[in-house]
Amino acid sequence: MMWRRHRTAGRHRNKETGPPVPAAPHRPWDGPARAEAERLTRTWTGWTVLYGPGSRRFYAVATWPTPEPLVLEDRTSEGLELRIRETEVAMTARRGVVGTAPYGLRAP
Repeated sequence: MMWRRHRTAGRHRNKETGPPVPAAPHRPWDGPARAEAERLTRTWTGWTVLYGPGSRRFYAVATWPTPEPLVLEDRTSEGLELRIRETEVAMTARRGVVGTAPYGLRAP
């Protein structure tokens, strides 16, 4: 048998204690940085660029086939763009084809 205790209305249950607390406005964190990551993704075909609001870092993931996952990171979008450019040059040199980026990617 279930017992039921009678409780008197406490402070948290009384609707007349004061005005309701306003809800915090929804705000996308680091909007300009996320927009910059989207711009880099559109600019650098063959890469997906993400921004981590917790780490406040930019990440680039290669979308072409590689033996191991290829992930780059930097604190700034400019620094990440430089790393992407350097990686593509290194991959082009590794393939031995001068003037073309791997798998039809844009040569810097």
